[in-house]
Amino acid sequence: MKIDISRLKALFQQNTNNELKHILFSYKNIFYIVGFFTAIINILMIVPALYMFQIYDSVLSSRSFETLLMLTLIAVLMYIVYGFLTWARSQILIHLSNDFDARLRSRTFNAVLTGVIRTGTISPSQAFNDLTNIRQFVTGPGIFAFFDAPWAFIYLIVIFIIHPVLGLFATAAGIVQVIGAIISEKVTKDKIKDSNKYYQEANNFLQANIRNAEVIEAMGMHKNVMAKWHDRYQKMLLLQSEGSENAGKIQSVIRFLRITAQSLILGLGAYFVIQNKITPGMMIMGSILMGRALAPIDTVVGMWRQFVNARDSYERFSNLLSNFPEPERHLPLPPPKGFVKVENAFVGPPGKQITILKNINFETAPGEVVGIIGPTASGKTTLAKTLVGVWTPTSGNVRIDGADITHYNRDEIGKYIGYLPQDIELFTGTIAENIARFCEINMEQVIKAATIAGIHEMILQFPKGYETEIGEGGSFLSGGQRQRIALARAIYGDPVLVVLDEPNSNLDDQGEMALMRAIMMLKKMQRTVFVISHRMNLLSTVDKIIFMANGTIQLYGPRDEVLNMLLRRKTDAEMEPREKIAAKGLLS
Repeated sequence: MKIDISRLKALFQQNTNNELKHILFSYKNIFYIVGFFTAIINILMIVPALYMFQIYDSVLSSRSFETLLMLTLIAVLMYIVYGFLTWARSQILIHLSNDFDARLRSRTFNAVLTGVIRTGTISPSQAFNDLTNIRQFVTGPGIFAFFDAPWAFIYLIVIFIIHPVLGLFATAAGIVQVIGAIISEKVTKDKIKDSNKYYQEANNFLQANIRNAEVIEAMGMHKNVMAKWHDRYQKMLLLQSEGSENAGKIQSVIRFLRITAQSLILGLGAYFVIQNKITPGMMIMGSILMGRALAPIDTVVGMWRQFVNARDSYERFSNLLSNFPEPERHLPLPPPKGFVKVENAFVGPPGKQITILKNINFETAPGEVVGIIGPTASGKTTLAKTLVGVWTPTSGNVRIDGADITHYNRDEIGKYIGYLPQDIELFTGTIAENIARFCEINMEQVIKAATIAGIHEMILQFPKGYETEIGEGGSFLSGGQRQRIALARAIYGDPVLVVLDEPNSNLDDQGEMALMRAIMMLKKMQRTVFVISHRMNLLSTVDKIIFMANGTIQLYGPRDEVLNMLLRRKTDAEMEPREKIAAKGLLS
């Protein structure tokens, strides 16, 4: 048989680099303590059986009140110790749960954010549900069953000591329960996994389409969208019902066998009492111990579905952390001044074998305003995402002040970059919080950014001014208002590099004039500004123009020079007639 060495190395590497497993193993000393407490708790759980044994065989036969009193006091003392250890064990796991969550919640947020940027397919709700499932299982009551399970053998040994036949009977009952648990796992595993997959698909579909509720309402698409969602949801429901039905049947049989065995062991014990082979106390003790031996198995069977969910969550969450590791921290670099240089950059969507930008080369200096124009799908927005570091070149570099943008720590370089994306998103919070990028609000800087963006007076007209709650997505604001607040957010903190992607797409004439004044103000402040626009009149503010087509830079240079060259071109595909008219106006 041929052994695939490379596959073995990959598996070993995956195992040793499993971040989640490493974190869980870091708690091994705590689990040792919990295991030690569990051992003492399980030893103390023999006390009720011993107490009953002594009552039947010593107290009732001797009719000694003193013996009964001493046995009772000892039993109560043991129960107090048992209660304290049970409480202490729970408290330990509660603190472990909080620490586990604290160590992973920020890591999960960053992994989800990176995953959404790179693939667009990561579900934040699924990732945090997986984290919750793992945390609740590892630190919840289900884990106690796995700690208690090994003690079933100790209880069985004691039953064997009472009488071998009783031990064999209890062992057989335990084996039946284990077999039932295995069958339950085999029967429900695939159905539960597929059910969770369809549920996530249905949930993602619903979330994605509810964002377009106004379109659905306006064009009467309710039934069509609901039918698409219902198809996925119905598959989930059918598989879930089948899995639950099969698991319910198996668990009912297991419970029947356990209750039956609990009674039959008493009958079997009574038979041996009649035969004078054991005492009545031993009979009661054997019944209680068998109950304790089977209890962890019964708990495991009852919580098997939670275990399967936790296992699936562990697999998905481990893959999430492995696929999107923490970015490497770099040594801090000096604050940039705004020199931008792109060298031989080839760029495509993260995670896809597509190249949109090909061999991009240019450089700019602080104080320069660069207009980026070109036909639809020429790569303008991709270039904007590349300049701000959202997308990384597959080859080549984007440099700020000579340093590759990937060599800056994201949380450090971010404050020097202003970005107004084509698809504007505001966040739930106040206007001031949105402009201040949700960092500690510096009102002087907030008002400065709003003033440059030309919206200070507009904001003061809102019910609570800068403290007005925007709501989810800024739904009560007009498209132009959202765009201008997003512009102020891009300007906040005096960034040295500002990239504006279609910043006037929702603006009226007054808003566009304010935008042009803001760009001129940024130029005076010696900021490097890139402006993407289909409206040629906005180009009156720029110093240079990048003309793009088919993912490449066709022309780059001073504004008038590039516009003259475009006007001399004969193909209307490169410049529409209305753009030619506007260009002529700029040159006149």
